[in-house]
Amino acid sequence: MKISGVDIRPGNIIEYEGGIWKAVKIQHTQPGKGGAYMQVEMKNLIDGRKNNVRFRSAETVERVRLDTKDFQFLFADGEALTFMDKENYEQITLDKGVIGEAAEFLQDGMDVVMELYDERPISVDLPSQIEATIVEADAVVKGQTASSSYKPAVLDNGVRVMVPPHIGAGTRIVVDVYERTYVKRAD
Repeated sequence: MKISGVDIRPGNIIEYEGGIWKAVKIQHTQPGKGGAYMQVEMKNLIDGRKNNVRFRSAETVERVRLDTKDFQFLFADGEALTFMDKENYEQITLDKGVIGEAAEFLQDGMDVVMELYDERPISVDLPSQIEATIVEADAVVKGQTASSSYKPAVLDNGVRVMVPPHIGAGTRIVVDVYERTYVKRAD
């Protein structure tokens, strides 16, 4: 499906110069002289390269539709992650680089959605929020107000996040996986 260069949105998968790219960030710019354009930061889903490209409104790109399949995360072995197809129970092993930094949030038995291009897995989407336990939290500095200051904390998976001052070690919280931010206290 062809779309105009200025209609690209973050998360869109497009075909560009013979590769499959995912739009990561976009910035629409209207200079004083000349036509408007869309500055798109893209990541190649096959080899991981990044690229910044300007698309004018007259340019069109091919938007790619990916097949999606439900998988379950089984275990990690070094840099290799093993998933199981929930339909036929086949196992597939991927490199951590396919998922990126979000791989730190994988939990045994977690349901994920794998995106496939020509039957080849090219990306894995985790749930946007997960629950985690704080194992270490800095002490509150006297005089800080609750509304303006957050303190660093370490989760049970080793990830550092900023949390409100009233949250201490041993507390279960909800964390946004892709923004790496505190959302709320877990119920």
